[in-house]
Order: sequence, then C-alpha cells, then structure tokens
Amino acid sequence: MAVKELTVFMVCFWIVYSAAGHEFFSSTDQIAQLYGKTKDFLKVFSQCIDADNVETMKSVLLNLLLSYSDSENPEEAMRNPVAAYRLLRQMRNDLIFIEKHIKPNLYQCEEYQDELDAKLLEIPQLEDVDGAASGLIRLQEIYKLHPEDITKETSLNADEAYHVGLVAYDEGKFQHAFLWFLDSLDRLTEYSTTTEEELLHYLSSSAYHFGSLPVAIYFGQQLLNLVINIFAPDPSNDEVRVQLNWLLHLQSNPDIFTLNTESSNYEALCRGEVDERTSKRQRALSCRYSTGGGNPRLMYAPVKEEVEWDEPRIIRYHDIISDREIEILKNISRPQLSRSQIGKGTVSDFRTSQSVFLKEDYTVARINQRIADITGLSIESSEYLHVQNYGIGGRYEPHYDAWDNENERIATFLIYMSDVEIGGTTVFPKVGVALQPEKGSAVFWYNLHKSGTVDLKTEHAGCPVLMGNKWVANKWIHEYGQVFRRPCSLSDRE
Repeated sequence: MAVKELTVFMVCFWIVYSAAGHEFFSSTDQIAQLYGKTKDFLKVFSQCIDADNVETMKSVLLNLLLSYSDSENPEEAMRNPVAAYRLLRQMRNDLIFIEKHIKPNLYQCEEYQDELDAKLLEIPQLEDVDGAASGLIRLQEIYKLHPEDITKETSLNADEAYHVGLVAYDEGKFQHAFLWFLDSLDRLTEYSTTTEEELLHYLSSSAYHFGSLPVAIYFGQQLLNLVINIFAPDPSNDEVRVQLNWLLHLQSNPDIFTLNTESSNYEALCRGEVDERTSKRQRALSCRYSTGGGNPRLMYAPVKEEVEWDEPRIIRYHDIISDREIEILKNISRPQLSRSQIGKGTVSDFRTSQSVFLKEDYTVARINQRIADITGLSIESSEYLHVQNYGIGGRYEPHYDAWDNENERIATFLIYMSDVEIGGTTVFPKVGVALQPEKGSAVFWYNLHKSGTVDLKTEHAGCPVLMGNKWVANKWIHEYGQVFRRPCSLSDRE
C-alpha cells in the first residue's frame, strides 16, 4: 500500500513541478503547494524504508517531518516573504538530502526506481532560492528596509543571511550586501557553515565597492588579524596587507549604514507617500450605484461604482466577484500557472509573477459577461481572462497596457482576488495615484484616448508585495467592436 501511495505522490509532485516550469519563487501559491506536497511525500516516504535501516532512516525522516508542522497553514506562511524564502530553501535542502542519502536505501521501492530518479530530481533549483533572495532585496530597495526591518516576524540564521548577501553582492547592490553580511556576522554560531573569515572578506569588499573606504579598511584589518591568528605562516597575509595599504591611500566615505532616501515617484507611491493635493482631490470625487448605462442585467442589481481618479478616469467597482468564484478561478489556474512574460515571450525581473490565460467555462463566462455589462464594451475581441499570482517580492514595474498596435487594448479591467496586507498597490506614477488591493473589487480605466492614441497618463505598476499573497485577474478589452460603444474622436484631447 505504501508503494502505491508513494507513486501517487510522485505523480502529484510531477504535476506541481511541471506546472511551474521548475520555478517556484515567482509564485507564493506554488511554494505553498510544494510545502504541502513535501510534507505528505515525507510521510509516505518513511513507509518505504528497508527493514534493515528502519531505526536510522525512520529517525532521520521523523526529524524532517517535525520541521513541517501539521498546524502550519502554508498559505498563511507565504504571506511573509522571509518565511517563504526560508521554506523554499529548506525544501530544496531536504529533498536533496533525500535524493543523496535516503533514496539509495529504498530497496522495497526498487521497481519504481526510474520514476523516483525522474521525479525526485526535479526539486527547486538554486535559481529558485536565489530568485527568492533577490525578491527580498527588491523589497528592501523599494520600501527602504534594513535586514532587521524585514526579519521582524521571521528571523534568518547566519547561513541564510549570508546567502541573501551573496545574491545582493552578485547583483552589484553592495550596500544591501554589506548589511546582510553584517547581520550574518551577528548570527554566527558553532553550527553555522558560514565562516567569520568569509564574512569579513565580503564585508570589506562590499564596503570598498560601495565607496565606504574607512569601513572597508576596518573589516580588512579585522580579516588580517583573524588570518594572522589562525594561519600565521600563510602567505595570503601579505596579500591582505597590500590591499589594506592600497585602501589607505584612497579617499571616499559615503555612509554605508544609512539607506538612500531618494527614489522615483513609482517607489514613493509604493511606500504610501501620496501628495496631499492628490489625496484632497480624491476626497472630492464621488461614488454611486451604476446600471452600466441602463443595462437590463444591472437594473435590479446595480454595481457600486467609485471614481478613484478623474483624469484619466479610473473607476473602482466594489463586490463584483464572490469568494466562491475567486476560489474557483484559483483552483482552475493553479495547475496551469507559468512565469509571466513581458512583450513577446520575454521573462524578466521587470515582472515577477506566474499567470495563465483562462479559456471560458461556466464561471469564467459569467465573469466575462459581468465585465461587459459593467463597462458597456464588447468583449468579442478581448483577450482571455488572465489570472496572476505574485511571487516573493512580486511586482510589475511601470508599464503601459497599450503600445499603438492594431486592435489595441482599449481598456483594462483589473480584478483583485485577494487583500494584501502591505504593498502590492497599483500605482499610476504620472498622476500620483495609488490604489490598494481590495478583495472582490475591480478597477477599470481606458488605455487609449478616443482618438486611438495611447493615454500616457495610464502608465501603471504593481508594487512589490511586502506582506500577504496577491492574486489578480485582468481582462484586456480591445478596440474592435467598440465603434458604437465608444465612438472615435478626431481630437487628441479626448
């Protein structure tokens, strides 16, 4: 029975891995799915141990299982990006350990060895853990956070902090790298695999590349003292001395401990720094019940319409999708999610999420009809409903939904399928507007003027998710079929 159950879980594992395209960091939901599968997989795995190794193998697997709490809700854990990073890293390490040390002892499962080889090897890659660390660094950049700020709820050990520092260092973000190496140094214990020598080297190097030479010299001197005490005969001591003497002749001293407060309008809006004049103008805008211009389907059930901005006109519709419909959309999407792209098939850090275009079924058709009723636009030439789940530090940097193509995206209908505790705001940098995700609501705007030209004020972005899980669904409506619903104009001002 155990062998049969193991086969079922291996198949489930394969489905999860294949759906994500072997990438997990760009979708918090995929990490949550992997967490549950790993926990169940370990339970069944423990039943497939050879009798001669029961005591040793069982104890190892029991220790692994204890780290996957039955009471922990993986979706709840994913709301914290640091916890998501730790879980992804832990699952990679645990599955590698099973592959190297436990799988060779599965003699009772020998007939399934080919399946084990094919599927167990498809574990989260190092690129996933690096991508998750990069997401943490991105959050620090946008929200101006020190390591201690981002690890308040979930702390990292010395090895984890060191890894985040290495990723920042490789990306050329030397101030953040320095601060993570310093955090790692504070957390060093006898059980850490990271060494003090490594940290002092990177602390000095990061400070040097950042331009903070006195700090680089200080940690270089600390490194020199350390290697003299430990490796006195080592000629590398002379190399460290030469580097220190060279640094002493350079003059520069930007403060590596203080984060730069300068930022773009996009980043400021993400942090909630909205101009008071914008807020005052928003407060003067109105809300109402709308029948979509007299649509028969809305006469007895009008929608709640709130004007978020007047130029360009951005409208929020409240309570336009139910919790049940949201769960149906999520469940349909999960097996099909893959890395979101920009342009024609390009994957970029510019956009960190996983998404899928959903063909019509009963629920999707109802939602599409509702969008048509509310907007008064034809959806015959629109794109399929596009469901999206953001990853660790998931974002979509400032962009336009329209590019002056034929049959362009005339309008965007963005549905929020979840609340987001901190971050994840939809911002319009050109006009200074920030819209907070509100589960069950949707925002709507026209990407084109009536003349057909792109409205440059509609540049928008999805801010990085600092705390929470972000699910959205987009409906991009195209020009064709709108000639009588939104008549053209010869004026560029309309």
